[in-house]
Amino acid sequence: MSTAVMDTVRYSTDGQLLDIHRAAAPDAPTVLLWHGRGPAERDVLGALAAEVARLGATVIVPDWHPDAEDGGRPQLAASLRFTWDFVRNPEEVVLVGWSLGGRAAMATALRPDPPEGWRPAAVVGIAARYNQPEPLLGLPSPMAVCASAPPLPIHLVHGTEDTVCDFANAGEFQRVLAASGREAPLTELTTDHPGAVMAEYSPEWGRCRPAHTGSAHREGLRTAQVIAQAAGVPTQKARVTK
Repeated sequence: MSTAVMDTVRYSTDGQLLDIHRAAAPDAPTVLLWHGRGPAERDVLGALAAEVARLGATVIVPDWHPDAEDGGRPQLAASLRFTWDFVRNPEEVVLVGWSLGGRAAMATALRPDPPEGWRPAAVVGIAARYNQPEPLLGLPSPMAVCASAPPLPIHLVHGTEDTVCDFANAGEFQRVLAASGREAPLTELTTDHPGAVMAEYSPEWGRCRPAHTGSAHREGLRTAQVIAQAAGVPTQKARVTK
């Protein structure tokens, strides 16, 4: 298992920060990971990103503000531009998102008019809803456009105990993808909404925080494996639903 090193840099004109969890290999694949609805919550994904980096993929985790008047759109776009400049080949970047960030990632990957002609090498949606429009980016729902989008590897991860984004929605999206000839593995986790990203809700904090022990950590390890596999890093396969 590789040792990860984290750097924090400013990536946008309004001063937003992102963390770079660097894998040991200088030529490691790169993952861009978007957090969910909570503003500036890159720290929530810290344990997951560090695990993916230890598995062998460098992970970029930006803060962004879905609560802003512009919905955080410029920040998501800026994180894409930063990542394209960070890597040698932008076409090898894997795009991953959790919850609201998962829907944004899936809509971005499948949109009919990709930004600057770019699509990720693969996309991973974690505990997201896929049957609703993507207001942040002004895009239709991933379900509405998946049949007409060019093919690319799609991976879904969802907790069966999720009460924020129903697990059934991931299964429905998987069936819609299959009907259009796209096989998208769905990894079932025995956990809740934050547990899917190796996090837990903290009543003391009033928000989620990384989980370093317990079931959320254990199930989050499986999410890390899915992300690493999507990036081309060989790992032990997690249990999936076909």
